[in-house]
Formats: sequence, C-alpha cells, structure tokens
Amino acid sequence: MHSDHGGRGELADFLRSRRARLRPEDVGLVSYGARRVPGLRREELAQLAGVSPIYYTRLEQGQSTNASESVIEAIARALALSEDERTYLHELARPRPAKRRRAQRAEAARPGVEKLITAMKDVPAIVLGRRSEVLAWNDLGHLLFAGHYDRGAPRRAADRPNLTRMLFLDPHTRELYRRWDEEASRAVASLRVAAGRYSDDTFLTALIGELIVKSPEFAACWAKHPVQVCGAGTKYLHHPVIGDLELDYEVLHLPEDDGHRLLTYTAVPGSSHAVALELLKASAQGGATGGTRPVKGATSARSGAPAAS
Repeated sequence: MHSDHGGRGELADFLRSRRARLRPEDVGLVSYGARRVPGLRREELAQLAGVSPIYYTRLEQGQSTNASESVIEAIARALALSEDERTYLHELARPRPAKRRRAQRAEAARPGVEKLITAMKDVPAIVLGRRSEVLAWNDLGHLLFAGHYDRGAPRRAADRPNLTRMLFLDPHTRELYRRWDEEASRAVASLRVAAGRYSDDTFLTALIGELIVKSPEFAACWAKHPVQVCGAGTKYLHHPVIGDLELDYEVLHLPEDDGHRLLTYTAVPGSSHAVALELLKASAQGGATGGTRPVKGATSARSGAPAAS
C-alpha cells in the first residue's frame, strides 16, 4: 500500500514525481515525440544533471546506493528542488548508516520542556514527537486543539493524541480548521520529512499505513509526495468555544536530533483574536476543561457574532 519509506521505492517515487512537474520547455530543452506521461524523460533529466542516462536510471530504480554528493546535488539542481526537498533527496539517496536495532519505545517529553510549557500561562503550547503525537501540552494548548480529549492523555502512550491522525480521522478536529486542505497538505509534507529522516521507525511506518487505509484524502495527498519542513505560519481556526481565530505559530525543533518539536501559538496584541484567547484562558481557570461549552459572552473573533457551541 505504500513504499518502504527509506528504500528504493520511496526514492523512485520521489524522483518520478519531481520529473513529472517539469516540462522540457521549462528547462530549455526541445520536446520531441509523443509523451505517454507528463514531465521530463529520464534521459532528459540525466542530460541536465550531467550524468549518463543508464546511471540515472539505476539510481532512480534503487540499483545504485553509492551516489556521490556532487551527483545528488546536480540532480537536485536539474529538478529545481527546494531546500527541504534537496535535504530529503539526500536522506533517501544516501541514508544514514543503520544503527543496531533496539526495541522501539514510546517517546516522552523531557521534564524540563514540560515545565517550560506549563509556565507559559498565556501562550498555547504543544510538544510533538517525530510521529506528530502529542507528548505534552499546557492548559491553553489542550483547550485550543483538543478540548474533547482528556487533559492527561499525552502521558499515556497507548492512547495519546496524534495531530495528523486527528486531522484526517477525527471530525471534531476537521471542523477546527477553516482551511483544512492547507493544513492537511502541510501535515503530510511534514510527515514525509520525518519518514525520510527516520526510515527505520516502525511506529511511523504503521501510522502512515493506517492513514493510507483509513483516509482516501491522506492517501491522495501522500501520493503527491509533498516535502516541507514547517517552521512558522498562520493557523485559521474555528473554535467551538471562542469562534474564529487567526494565530501565528512557531515551530522550535528541540536538540538531541530526536524529532521533538515545541509549537507555540500567539495572536496579534490588542486584536480580537488576542481577546478570544483571553476568554479561552478564563474558561481554563474556571475549570471548563471539557472544551465543549461556550464561554459566556464570547464572540467570534472575526465577525463579532456569538461563538458557535
């Protein structure tokens, strides 16, 4: 149902998808003959990269595992890859040496990071693992994204929330995002990066397989092979308690190369969205941790209309 994430099939799929998005005229080549599929032919890409067609074909088919840095860079330039895509290509074409396999354990947030986000009383914050599972959240992070989940769920590896799984399979989470398509594409692109970097993570492989089977939308997006490291941007939300929100987010990649990330969400000071976050904070302080009852007097942060319940 899906390619081995760090193996031959993944590299072939990625290179084919990037060849397909380029036309000969885009790169200064003259097109000739009927084309059965869109995009550059293998020999055309090989010409642009300055390698032999036979060598490139072997690389794309996974039959060559010793491509030099210069060859990979030449192919990346020929394909006009972004920086994230370039890094991803290196991960696939020159995977890290395999480490001695150990029994995989459930991940956990470092105690110091948990203390940090707990102290962030005015800023929603979430700690994610490499597989997009929630390892920790503070009160506002919990109420903002998953008030219908138990507050202590991230501490239980067996049933902790996973933001990507929730995005595609949980109707409550789907309703939270006003621009769901954008959010879904970004989530899949981020998961692709993790799949290339941690190709031996069996839990990650299982998650991707589950989503391909259960969500046709995930399967279609995954097949397009998006690749992007998400660092910052804006979330457009419709919260069941406080209505519409626009929040700027930052993704901080934590040290130790374990794939853990700290996500924070802020509103423009003095804006209606900042007022809405204050109302959400008030609901937390008042013990409304279920995330399902509207705060008395709350209004839509965008329109001023009563918040949806």
